[in-house]
Amino acid sequence: MKVSVSELIVRYLERLGIEHIFGMPGAHVLPIYDHLHGSRVHSVLVKHEQGAAFMAGGYARVSHKISACIATAGPGATNLVTGIANAYAERLPVLVITGETSTYIFGKGGLQESSGEGGAIDQGSLFSGITRYHKLIERTDYLGQVLNQATRALFARDPGPVLLSIPYNVQKELVDASVLDRLHIPRHSEAIPTQSGPVAELTRLIETADDPVIVAGYGAIKAGARGVVARLSEALGIPVASSLKAKGVVSEGSRWSLGCLGVTSNGDAYRYIVEHADLVIFLGAGFNERTSYLWDSKLLAGKKVAQVDRDASQLNKVFKADVAIHGDIREVLTELLALLESDAASRGLSGVVANSRLEKLAGHRRLANQPSDEEETEKRAQFRLMEAFFSGLAKHFPEDAMIFDDNIVFAQSYFDVSHANHYFPNSGISSLGHAIPAAIGARFFSKTSPAFAILGDGGFQMCCMELMTAVNYAIPLNVVVINNASMGLIRKNQFQLYGERYIDCDFVNPDFRLLAQSFGIHHYKIEQEADLDDLFAKADLTGSINLIEIMLDKNAFPTYLSAR
Repeated sequence: MKVSVSELIVRYLERLGIEHIFGMPGAHVLPIYDHLHGSRVHSVLVKHEQGAAFMAGGYARVSHKISACIATAGPGATNLVTGIANAYAERLPVLVITGETSTYIFGKGGLQESSGEGGAIDQGSLFSGITRYHKLIERTDYLGQVLNQATRALFARDPGPVLLSIPYNVQKELVDASVLDRLHIPRHSEAIPTQSGPVAELTRLIETADDPVIVAGYGAIKAGARGVVARLSEALGIPVASSLKAKGVVSEGSRWSLGCLGVTSNGDAYRYIVEHADLVIFLGAGFNERTSYLWDSKLLAGKKVAQVDRDASQLNKVFKADVAIHGDIREVLTELLALLESDAASRGLSGVVANSRLEKLAGHRRLANQPSDEEETEKRAQFRLMEAFFSGLAKHFPEDAMIFDDNIVFAQSYFDVSHANHYFPNSGISSLGHAIPAAIGARFFSKTSPAFAILGDGGFQMCCMELMTAVNYAIPLNVVVINNASMGLIRKNQFQLYGERYIDCDFVNPDFRLLAQSFGIHHYKIEQEADLDDLFAKADLTGSINLIEIMLDKNAFPTYLSAR
């Protein structure tokens, strides 16, 4: 049976289990759109192609499934770049479909041509560094091989975006529908064999350590190891700090949680590790710039270091580990627990030793909660609304909420993420304008989970029109805008590092109440803590679209220093 390439591509999307494709139609992809009509794949019309890429990323991040976005040739494709770069950095399986001018006008100056011929932009080169696989499909005779290559990259153990660019005339050519029958779709990623020798070595390190600390990264969450990390921590009395991306790997605020380790955090986890730890166990944590405090040597000085990661390239990348284990984190920890629990010497750890560690941790918390001086007390008062907001968020939404956070600074210090919540900081390439479309994409998958997009007023103005996408599709969403009428990070840096020579960091905001009214959504302005009480008591934060504006003094600066 013969079908057009455009129909085959839509059938391919269905085979991959894709339910939504985010994008914007253009002349060069209309054949594909025509076959989306009536398909099981539902198209979602965005306001800008960057939003489509971020939505696809948000969907993939929450669902752990392949997602998709689509754009026309030329500017449609180039507008995707930032969102696809973010997906690449996050290792998200996003299938990107773009159109192209017909092959018979390559090099002749076709409208929006991006073939790379005759002075046209080279779309393939543009995406080559931010995709796991990319292909301009100029013929149909190798289409089956191309789709298999694309599928392999999307289902890989470390996946990433895949770009298929299809010229207009090729979309209309006929191919045999049986091409899809030869498609190999792997259902399980390749298992990593457990290395029993290093696990035994790690067991001995833990048994001989006085004050071990776990630093859990997103790799632990991705491995489904939340439960076993908590069991290990509780059974052996080991405090747990997380990277920013792994907030909630164990419930923050629980007795063994040190909170978030990171340069923009309140520093509690850092101080505990520097002052007390003699063994640091990294579980799926890359020890990047944020987590490592710009690779501060004091953090690991004089300590034994162990590292477990399923990504071999992460092992010993930044530091030399005493024990480095390449393996599945959940499986390694399960074996580790079995070894420790079967060792008679280790059973005492749950008693006297654990209680001693808990007392030490409690003393550390008491000191951390006491402001060291009047200046610190004043600093905390400047951010009381942010602290109260995140405290209310944790209290009223203890589970199943999705929080997409572009700001990160306040949440890192003030938001206790439970193991039952889902916190998605803007990591990747840290692009402004990410939170709103990413949260919308996630909401298309998780239709009952309350969603919050938290961002500054500068980032909001990069993506605010995607609020109309939420309105168009009746997607409940809470957008929290921190209003200080400035690019806060830039202004902070210019205050701390550039002699208060402020340039291009301040601006005038729109009237957010009127803006929300024009969108047909609810608006709440938070100027004092009583406003927060009303918000959480009266606003529908699960079933409606809300724009929540939190006022902040532009001269209130967090004390951390950015990289220089």
